[in-house]
Amino acid sequence: MFETRLKINVPFFDVDAMHVVWHGHYVKYMEMARSELLRQFDYDYPTMKANGHLWPIVDLRLKYVASARYGQDIEVLAKLTEWEHRLRIDYVIRCCDTQKVLTKATSIQVAVAIDTEEMLFESPDILFEKLGVTRS
Repeated sequence: MFETRLKINVPFFDVDAMHVVWHGHYVKYMEMARSELLRQFDYDYPTMKANGHLWPIVDLRLKYVASARYGQDIEVLAKLTEWEHRLRIDYVIRCCDTQKVLTKATSIQVAVAIDTEEMLFESPDILFEKLGVTRS
């Protein structure tokens, strides 16, 4: 329902001496796609903060399947799969030429009230408004 695709050409400064993407850069690629996904429904980080919420990542899981390499075009698919009590975003990173899966991942974020620094056990109303959905 809510997803985005981001194309990236792997830059030289993201690879190691073997011209393979260093494992930590996949998280950066996911963050780029996540930000783009959130912007699609006008709930990027500045909007979250303006509405009194922070959304820290509390869980991040990655499965490295194959290596991305210098100069390779990759696509990062980010898909919002849960939003009732947390934001769960699933990712698939693929080679654009072959469609081979390189990495699969999931991130979990929870809403925290800025004023009290307390974690909320439900997503705030503003998220549902931005998504154009009603609570279950």
